[in-house]
Amino acid sequence: MARKVALPELLDGLAARGETLATCESLTAGMLAATIAGVPGASRVLRGGLVTYATELKSSLAHVDWEILEAHGVISAECARAMARGAREVCGADWAISLTGVAGPDRQDDHPVGEVHVGVAGPEGLVVDTTLNLDPEFSRNEIRELACQEAIAYFASQLFLPTIGAGSAEGSSGGTSEGTSPESLRESSSARNK
Repeated sequence: MARKVALPELLDGLAARGETLATCESLTAGMLAATIAGVPGASRVLRGGLVTYATELKSSLAHVDWEILEAHGVISAECARAMARGAREVCGADWAISLTGVAGPDRQDDHPVGEVHVGVAGPEGLVVDTTLNLDPEFSRNEIRELACQEAIAYFASQLFLPTIGAGSAEGSSGGTSEGTSPESLRESSSARNK
């Protein structure tokens, strides 16, 4: 089971700050935006979401540079960061969360099932990412659901809001998910200014 974040409180916190949120999703195909929209009052914060399942849509909708796609591929931290940056721009939001990865059942471009990249773009040029290595034995939908939960928890950590039930693991600022081992969930964050 993934880290839990009190999503209503997270959205309330964003609303209190007068900030908005957008999403850009590949493997979750809108599940993250739907999860956020499922909270009453989400319209105070949620600007919208992009579903960029097809590679070319990452470029045409989210403005991901083709050089990034060709050099790093769609399943990469670089792509996740660019997707988040693009969604923030396109949707006119203060923050954006992106998800790209492999839900299975088969590997994709030499990337294993369960490899997921989460990007977060925020104010003042903040662009960070984390990599999740979810258990490949999980079903396709379990991986997608866990990816959404972990993306929300990672986003909350960037806002310095507490997560509920988050443990801590050596070398990981965000902790590990209940039901996943430290070996199956690796967080490697990087930030760079716009």
